[in-house]
Amino acid sequence: MHGISYYDLRHVTGEVTHIDIDNGVVESAGTSFLNMAILRVLVKSGWGVLQIDNYTPCSGRKFDELLNRAAKLAAITEENVVLGEAPRGQLSVPHMKEDPREVSIEEKSEILADIEKSAADPSVVNRRANYIERIEQVRFSDGSGNEHFYEMSRSGFNILAVASRNSNVQMGYEREHSINGFNLRHRQDLGRKAAEIAVALLDATAAKGGKMRAVLDPELAGVFAHEAVGHASEGDLIQEGNSVLKGRTGERIGNENLTIVDDPGIHEFGFDPVDAEGVAVTRTEIIRRGVINAFLHSRESLAAVGNGVAGHARAMPGEPPLVRMSNTFIESGDSTTEEIFAECKRGIFLKGSRGGQVDPGRGIFQFNAEYGYLVEDGECTKMVRDVSLSGEILTTLHGILLCGNDRTMSPGYCGKGGQSVPVSDGAPHILLNDAVVGGSGVD
Repeated sequence: MHGISYYDLRHVTGEVTHIDIDNGVVESAGTSFLNMAILRVLVKSGWGVLQIDNYTPCSGRKFDELLNRAAKLAAITEENVVLGEAPRGQLSVPHMKEDPREVSIEEKSEILADIEKSAADPSVVNRRANYIERIEQVRFSDGSGNEHFYEMSRSGFNILAVASRNSNVQMGYEREHSINGFNLRHRQDLGRKAAEIAVALLDATAAKGGKMRAVLDPELAGVFAHEAVGHASEGDLIQEGNSVLKGRTGERIGNENLTIVDDPGIHEFGFDPVDAEGVAVTRTEIIRRGVINAFLHSRESLAAVGNGVAGHARAMPGEPPLVRMSNTFIESGDSTTEEIFAECKRGIFLKGSRGGQVDPGRGIFQFNAEYGYLVEDGECTKMVRDVSLSGEILTTLHGILLCGNDRTMSPGYCGKGGQSVPVSDGAPHILLNDAVVGGSGVD
């Protein structure tokens, strides 16, 4: 059949439920269903990819026809693709504490409405909450007899509160997502927290920029690990020459207290029991004790680049796999939070993340913190807003002086190549020396 040397089929079915509430009004609520498959075949000229909506499993002549259709698509490509060897995955899916399918959409809407109402405050002028739930059944098979079937549930909610006073508008934002089943119950505390932050920011002053010592909370430090280091370690970017980490294996780029890991196998929001190529998932230490150690790979990038393991290919339903992060984090160190602030002495404490950007090829980044506090004599004092962190990746890694012993993980989604997949970022509190802090405040 057109010289096919390898093929795999990934078939995903499932359902997606969403609820959106704006200022006490349920704007939309419903459930949609999905059924998507992607068939990849490898011939001498390269990949042929066939995307199939509403796929019905088939075998024999019908499946051979699909293989031939995909092989014809491969015939028009001009790639030299080699696949690295990779161990087959072993499935271990976390148990759900409460199956979301056993909770009616009416009850979900009522619970979400209570969370949204909890963000009410005289200074809050707008509240918005949304709930998203995805339950997917994944079937994988390839030409070597590798087969997997598993079901994954991901659900969670976001709550936004906007406060306003005298044309000063600020917002607070909280979220919680889980792979352990329905997680809406008894979370009004997050609605209240979003409102409290939004209102407090009305009285915060704009931060002043400059170089200073900075303490990063686990959320912002986790975003740094993901954006600045994780993307630069993805094997396809290494292969393309679009990473500042290319050619630096074995080079020290940080202090000995710094280890940065990506691990798809831990039961956080970015968990996968196997990757999108049916490969076993495993912990990869990107940076080990300050030294570049390994990269993240698909089977293709592993063969082209080496230095690492496969098992980091991920994909949305019906889309081809890309090298992606999963659960990316700075490993805990030995310092207590009190020791970190004491060592900071004078500087700034940055909390939360409002997004940012990174150029892994040039090795530069810029992130916006949600808010911060000035640090004086090792203590947090005045609240500040409109504050950011920027710099060169390698310089900043060398500037990590201390890592706390309190790593926590934050859920989210990561976009790449037009696809968005669930991830978790994490870190302990960390202390940065000579951090480049941006702000609009003036003396």
